[in-house]
Order: sequence, then structure tokens, then C-alpha cells
Amino acid sequence: MRKRWSNWWFRTLMWLAYLVADSIAMYAFGLIAKSQINGGTSDSEVDAYGDLSAFWAPFLLLHLGGPDTITAFALEDNELWHRHLLNLLVQLGTACYVFYQSLSSNKLIVPTILVFIGGTIKYIERTRALYLASFSKFRGSLLSSVDAIRDGDAAIKMMPGTNDESRDVGEQKKTDLDDGVVIIAASFYFTTFKGLLADLPFTFNQMNQSREFFQGITAKDAFRVIEAELNFFYDVLYTKAAVVHCTTGYFFRAISVVSVVTAFALFHVLNKYGFHEYDIRITYTLLLGAVGLEFVALSLLICSDWTIAKIGTSEKHGKSLFRKSIFIKFLPKFKSESSPFALDILHARWSRSISQYNLIDSRLSRWPKWIEKLLGLISLGEFFEDLKPRRVAQYSEKLGDLIFDQLKRKNLDDLDLQGVKKICAARGEWALKHSETEQDCTDLLPFICDFDYDASLLLWHVATELCYNTDSDESTDTDTEESRNNRENSKILSDYMLHLIIKQPNMMSGVAGFGEMRFRYTCADMDKFLTKNFSNWSKTNEMKESACKILVSDEPGVDRPKWDHRQVIRSVLFDACEVAGKLRRIHKEKRWRIMSEVWVELLGYAAVHCRPYAHAQRLSEGGELVTLAWLLMAQIGFYQHMQEV
Repeated sequence: MRKRWSNWWFRTLMWLAYLVADSIAMYAFGLIAKSQINGGTSDSEVDAYGDLSAFWAPFLLLHLGGPDTITAFALEDNELWHRHLLNLLVQLGTACYVFYQSLSSNKLIVPTILVFIGGTIKYIERTRALYLASFSKFRGSLLSSVDAIRDGDAAIKMMPGTNDESRDVGEQKKTDLDDGVVIIAASFYFTTFKGLLADLPFTFNQMNQSREFFQGITAKDAFRVIEAELNFFYDVLYTKAAVVHCTTGYFFRAISVVSVVTAFALFHVLNKYGFHEYDIRITYTLLLGAVGLEFVALSLLICSDWTIAKIGTSEKHGKSLFRKSIFIKFLPKFKSESSPFALDILHARWSRSISQYNLIDSRLSRWPKWIEKLLGLISLGEFFEDLKPRRVAQYSEKLGDLIFDQLKRKNLDDLDLQGVKKICAARGEWALKHSETEQDCTDLLPFICDFDYDASLLLWHVATELCYNTDSDESTDTDTEESRNNRENSKILSDYMLHLIIKQPNMMSGVAGFGEMRFRYTCADMDKFLTKNFSNWSKTNEMKESACKILVSDEPGVDRPKWDHRQVIRSVLFDACEVAGKLRRIHKEKRWRIMSEVWVELLGYAAVHCRPYAHAQRLSEGGELVTLAWLLMAQIGFYQHMQEV
């Protein structure tokens, strides 16, 4: 659920559970070993309790192995696989010692060995999954298959939709793709492009085939494929998927399930004379829990995207016993319709929430001055600022349509590698130069070309907010649906990009520059402006609209921000007001079309210049729109590490 929820309290609970789980198991191992030394009050009780203690110890190995759905809480946990390997050896040794102590007269020797086998398999699976997901091993495994880059044409022949056996993809391009087709396509592109996480190169042939596929489907389907593909990335980095979904993994999983179920059956038919009734109940609880978790894991394995992709691919190439089965068509539909909350919790592949942060709103919602001073003295101002309720916008298909359509406008068919790099480096100027209203955009180019990315983003954010809050001055009765969508999408992207640069600096480290300093200077200028002009006003939306109107007005006598040429890194409030003034002189429909195009390009620039590691980190925290944009852009062809072969 953590890949679908971005709530901080949920992540905190998961973090605590993840850290405490291993400690509790180790503590329990110590208690069992100690109890064997102390024993009971009689010889028969000592033997019975020793047998049960030895039987309980392997259950802790099952616990330490964890569920299939989580191995690492964060990417850094994968790099600590050495520590987990050491823990594995120590805990196996402790379990063997406990078992050896009761070996002479143990009536539960067979079920104990069976649970020991199942627990060992689980723990080894977890350690191996961490090892395979560590950066050095992950990159090394990809480098070993670099030869596949030279054989890109051969790989393309296996692509869904490029041969006769997978003609069903092509037939559905004009309509919504089936869920099964989406998963199969996502699996193929994940296998082909997982080198993106390691900045490995790809050929133009591979990119061209990928672009052809995405240009032939709708924006909705494109994002569905990207979401499913990111789900595969998540599984490889944070779960046991890479270990379990292979021939060896299936074999050992079968052994694990059979071992635990057989142990339960043997204990159930065992003569339990001499065992304490309370200890018997504990043992049944452990057995039922283990059996239940095994079958839950087995169900998730069967119903996973990995299984659907494997069966779907093998069906298309005539290698499956399930050829022409209904499994590939029924299961995705079952997954999406089995619960009324499916889209929100069970079936969604990311949180579909877009965090929002607004400069003007942040100034209007400040703590009282005496509280700010107190928090500043104890250096907790930023901590309590983060505790304020976070504003979130929901991802909509209209926003996806805007992003996808703007990317498709940049036709890469006739571009070489240098042309691709030039477009990847564009951060608003391409959108302005190639706008349908190019003449209206001439005066706006300096506010992108002559500014660093962080300064440009900040001033366009303020300009967008000024235009958004002064739209009430103009008639809205004749607004088209496109104009309204562009207005709302521009607002969402504007607040989202500011959230990234201020609240998620790790994701924007490649383009952030002096963004935080400029933000602080701009906030200081905004505070001065609000204090001078609205000292007696209550902080309401009415005040916000009035402030925006004053900032964009040309009336004499108004105390507006002034340009300070003495500062190298300075506030951009003055520049933002100038941009807003120029934008307001453009017809409303054209204005919001221009702004939406600029914001999509600002989003794309951040996406392609963000480190892949940062994108991967956010997959376990609900996902980010910028990550979806990054993967979509790369597979359409906006990727700088390509080989011209």
C-alpha cells in the first residue's frame, strides 16, 4: 500500500514496523534459548517445553524472511545486504543451536525440520532480493547484457504490437487497451529500458520502436503503461519479485508452502500428551499464521503483474499450457473490479496525488511572529512548517492529455542525437518559439533564456498565481473548455513544481541552483509588500485576490516591489509582476495555452535532469508525476544517452 499512499503518518508506521520487526525476532530467539537453559519444574515438562521451544524457533526465521511485498523500506536498505547476510548466519546458527539442544528426545523433530526449511528459504529470499537490488549488483547485471543494445532489432521483434502474433495490440490502439495488454507491454518495456535507472545507453532503433508504440495510443493508455512499468521497477527494488518470479523461485516457493502445510498436518495428528494446553494454543497460532501467510503470498504471486505478463507473453509465442486461456483476460479485470475501492487502494499503481505548494499562500498562512521567533530559537521552524496540512491535487486525465500532447508535438522522427539533446535542454523556450501564438511570446523569451532554471521556475510560478487570481476581472462566460483546462492544469503544475524545488530538493538537485535562497528573498519581498498594503486585513482569499490585482496593476502611487540591481541572487517578485503584466495583455485563451505549454516543458526539463536514483527513491512513497513524465519522455525518445546505430 505504501507505493499507493503518500501519507506521512502511514510511512512512519511502516518505518517503525520495519525497524522493530527484526529486533523483536532476535529478542525472541534469546528468550527461547534462555528458557531451554532454565527449563520447567519437572523432567517431563522440561522435555515437552524443550520440544516446543525448538519448534517455535524456525517460525522466527519465517518472520525474519518477511512477506514478499517488502524487503527494503528505502533504497539505502538494499546497500546493507551485507548486514542482513550476517544476521541470517547468526539467526540460523541460533536456531540450529536451539534445535540441537532438544535433539535427543524431540517428538517434533520432523515438523521442526520442515518449518526450518521453509523459514530458511524465506530468509535467504529476502537477503538475495536485497543483494540483487543493491546498486552495484543491479548495474552490473545490466552491464552484462549491454550486447543486447547492439542487437536491438532482434529484441524489437518480440515487442507487443510489432508482429502477427501480437496483432491485438495494434488493433486496440484506437480504443482503450485491455488491462492484460497494458501489463504485457509494460513488462516488455521494463525489460528493455530498466537500464534507465543506471543511465545506460540505448539505440535509436529501440527508441524509435518505443516511440512508435506510444504515439499510436491515447494519452490515457500511455500513462497506464507507464504506471504499470513503474510498478515493475518498484517490485524489483523494494520486494522479492526478482527472486520469486523465476523458475528457481517458483521451485523453492513450492517447497516452502509444502513444508509449512505438512508441518501443520503432522503437528495436528501428533499425540500431544505432556504438552501444556497454553503452549499448544501458541503453537497452533504460529502454524495457522504461517500457513495463512504462505497462501496469501501464493495468491499474490499468482495474481501479480509478473504472472500475467509471463503467461501473456508465452501465449503469444505458443509456449504456454494456458494458450488461449481466459486467465490473461479474466485476472486483470478481476483485480480492477473485485473491490469498490480498487482504483484508490488495491488497483492503483501510484498515489495519483500531486503535492501543491504556493508562495503567496505560504506567506498568508505564517505562524504569528512571536511563535516564529520562538521556533527559530530552538531551530524547529522548518519541522513545524512541515506539520501543516499539505495541499494535494488529484491527477486527472486532462492533465495527462496535456503532457502527452505537448510531448508528441516535438516530432523526433528527423532528429539526430544532437537535436534530441537540444530539445531535452529546452526549459520553456521551445514551447514559446513553437507556440501557435509565437508573436505573442516574443517578449516572454527573455524571462526564460536570461534566467537560471530555478529563477525562471519561481518567477513563472508567481506570474501564474497573479494571472490565476486576477482572472475574475475578465469575463468567464465565453471561456472554452480547453481554456479552463489549461488554466487549472497550469495552476496545478505551477504549485507542484514549487513543491518539488522547496519540499523535495533531492529530486531537483540537478536543476535547483540557488532556488531556496531566491525563494527566501522573494518571500521576504512578498512579506514587505503585504505588510505595507494589508496590515489591517484578515488573511483571506479576498486579501489574496486584492494583493494580486495590485501587483499586476499599472496605477501610479501603488507601493509595488522594486528591482534591486545590487543583488546577484535576488528576489524575482519584480520580474514575476512584469511577466504577469505581459501575459495579461494576451487574449485569455491564448494566455493559458502559452502558460500550460511552458509548464509542461519546465516539468519535462526537471524530469530528464533529475537523477534516476531520486526517481527510484520516490516510488516507495506514493510516486511522483515528474517520475511518470521522466519515464514517458525517455521512451518517446527524450533521452540523452543514445547510441547512433
